[in-house]
Amino acid sequence: MSTSLSGPGSATQTPGRGPVRSGLPRKSRTARNHAPITVTGLIVKVVLLGLVAGIALWAAFPLIEAKMWTGLAILVATTAVLFYLYLTRRHIPAKYLVPGTLFLIAFQIFPVLYTASTAFTNFGDGHRGTKDDAIVAIQSSSVKQVPGSAEYALSIATKGDPATGPLVFLVTDPKTREVSAGDAGGLRKLDPGQVTVTPTGKVTAADGYTVLNFGQASARSKEITDLVVPTAGGALRSSGLSRAYEGKAIRAYDAGCDCIKDSESGKTWTADEGAGSFVAADGERLTQGWKVNVGLKNFSRVLTDPGISGPFFGTLAWNFAFALGSTGFTFLLGMAIALALHSPRMKGTNFYRVLLILPYAMPSFAMLLVWRDMFNTDFGLINNLFGVGVDWFGGSWSARIAVLLVQLWLGYPYMFLVATGALQAIPRELTEATSVDGATPWQSFRAVTLPLLLVALSPLLIASFAYNFNNVNAILLTTEGGPFAPDNPANGATDLLITYTYRLAFGAQGAEFGLAAAVSIFIFAIVATVSAVSFARTRKQEEVYS
Repeated sequence: MSTSLSGPGSATQTPGRGPVRSGLPRKSRTARNHAPITVTGLIVKVVLLGLVAGIALWAAFPLIEAKMWTGLAILVATTAVLFYLYLTRRHIPAKYLVPGTLFLIAFQIFPVLYTASTAFTNFGDGHRGTKDDAIVAIQSSSVKQVPGSAEYALSIATKGDPATGPLVFLVTDPKTREVSAGDAGGLRKLDPGQVTVTPTGKVTAADGYTVLNFGQASARSKEITDLVVPTAGGALRSSGLSRAYEGKAIRAYDAGCDCIKDSESGKTWTADEGAGSFVAADGERLTQGWKVNVGLKNFSRVLTDPGISGPFFGTLAWNFAFALGSTGFTFLLGMAIALALHSPRMKGTNFYRVLLILPYAMPSFAMLLVWRDMFNTDFGLINNLFGVGVDWFGGSWSARIAVLLVQLWLGYPYMFLVATGALQAIPRELTEATSVDGATPWQSFRAVTLPLLLVALSPLLIASFAYNFNNVNAILLTTEGGPFAPDNPANGATDLLITYTYRLAFGAQGAEFGLAAAVSIFIFAIVATVSAVSFARTRKQEEVYS
């Protein structure tokens, strides 16, 4: 006997097959896998893709102007992939993964690669551009006024903010009455209809420029004096704030000898392509050079230059002590307080917890400045409270102790919070079982509580170590790296590698980005090695207690 059911939504049994639904329309695979796009979703997609297109166009023109075709190709390819990805219904996982991947490349991978590439160059003050840029700068900076030099009426202007905008010379030719705008890139003639000129030839207004008054120009007098505008016959320089002259460069480049010659002294500086500088026979180097690849020179300098390597390794030892001390002491204090408040016999734990996390809730930079004043020798709270006269920041070890105490106060609330959370995740049955077996509280803590805490908190301790290894604020806002030895003002007793690098690479001698990048790679390698070893040990510990 067979039974047949009919009607909407009924099922029919077919020999050799399962029940077949009838009376209901089957949905296509596309309809089943993709929800319909709402109007709001469509608007959001259009806006975001329009933003992508706008950013791509904005970035394309500078790349074309600089003839960076590789970068332009990457930009076009990335934009095309994004449009293809979000204008089709395919590749659903990629729609979520691609944005994060692009941000990872832009804000993590690219900066790291750029820093690494900079470490192999001499990039820094005086070595930023190409050799042609250096030649133009050398010739322009040597311009002097000679008898018969043409003079122009001068107005100082800016593009944008009068106090910070780039300076521009607005000059009027005394013969033709033509007005030109000049900057480090050269002179450009302006349309007469776009400027207002007095009978004496001084420009009082110009479209697209802000003409400075006497007070505004006086405030930037050094920048005005240093500005050199290249011209076909030499260069323009200011003579006061109302006149400019076209002088002659006394230093000129000779392609035959690949050198710079001084027409007054007769001295010659020959190009040293390996160092990116012009060097005289007596060893004198012109300050203006160009960017070149120097290989491992920056790394070798860190390891072999006595003026750098000696302080470097001493600073490295203190850096490890500071990072380990800051992490270890804060962990021990935070864990001890968490254990005390975790006891069921403790009353008013919520009140104590609120008080204990106050340092964590306050801005660290403000607290560092407060602690710096508290350690002041003459009027500091620490000396006044204990009736002592310790010069905390005057001695090497006292300054280091002070820094570690400040870090202890700032860091223990964080460790207290994470230790409290980890303790609550440990079943009380485990510690109760050890007490039943006759273990003392210390034995129970050492055998059960501490290992389980370390399993949970080891990644956080490693992250805290890495953070403290490069904790710039902790040093600069308290001791500023001091105290300094009389014979070495570049390296202080409390300097970390990062603060020492900053002072070394960006001190009075000018910025040396290549050297700074090389030291940064050393720091990265050290932190990465320590973190990798620590994580490996953590995984073994997890296997034991899992």
